[in-house]
Amino acid sequence: MAKRASGAAEEKLTVAAVARRIGIAPATLRTWDRRYGLGPSEHSEGEHRRYCPNDLAKLTMMRRLIVAGVAPAEAAAQAKKCKEVAKISQLVREIELREDIVAALYKALQSFDRTFVEETLAHEIESYGIENTWSEVIAPTLFIIGKDWEDNQSGIEIEHLFSEILKRIFLSRTIELKQPLNARPVLLAAVGEELHSLPLYVLAAALCERNIDTYVLGARTPLTALSTMVTRCAPPAIFLWAQLPKNAETKYWQDIPAIRPAPRVVIGGPGWDSVECSAVTRAEGLEHACDEIAQALGA
Repeated sequence: MAKRASGAAEEKLTVAAVARRIGIAPATLRTWDRRYGLGPSEHSEGEHRRYCPNDLAKLTMMRRLIVAGVAPAEAAAQAKKCKEVAKISQLVREIELREDIVAALYKALQSFDRTFVEETLAHEIESYGIENTWSEVIAPTLFIIGKDWEDNQSGIEIEHLFSEILKRIFLSRTIELKQPLNARPVLLAAVGEELHSLPLYVLAAALCERNIDTYVLGARTPLTALSTMVTRCAPPAIFLWAQLPKNAETKYWQDIPAIRPAPRVVIGGPGWDSVECSAVTRAEGLEHACDEIAQALGA
């Protein structure tokens, strides 16, 4: 039997545990490993992937840098070079403090305490902004709800309740901008038969905080509707969401009318994982999508 270092096994975390701890989807964690080399520092063939505390600290730092507005590639490079253990340990402690809020939200959702959920989220958004609240509070809560369904096939009513609360909150945050940065609104659409449109309303509200105007086309946006909006509105940027692979088709940027200047096309959602997307920008998360759209406007 191979000798095992004392306490080492207890310290290593699964992909799901790390994703929950730092508030991102497991698919995003795997993307960071594949694209930026921020994966488990030790991995043996045939074994499940496990992250040590140092791996977790670097991933936490990367996520915090992205929240602060750093591009993912640069955030990954900084996180990989960081040797200041005290600094990254402090970042980990900050994430752990937000876990208390996530736990309280989840408990309130289980008892259908809508008032508590709405008031808590309103306070978080007022204090930290939409992008930070999404990354550190809402996304981890959604992950826990999804894990319950995956493990026990329970809690679908909680997911629907939370989604409706979130949609209402984000719609209320998408106000009419008096002097937006962009004269022509950005288009946001969930393409094909995609029904999962919550990310569009989150993105619209986050862009509104950056003084960027949008048109939200919503769920099940067909190519004809998208093409008409492109012709009539000449958007500087287009965001296309696909949760499911069956809705992720390249025609949604290849077959739209050609306009000048050409809009920047940004795609988001796990549906695009198996699609060749070199002609467009793949957003790794809310902050990255906001940054790409802002850059398209010259902001």
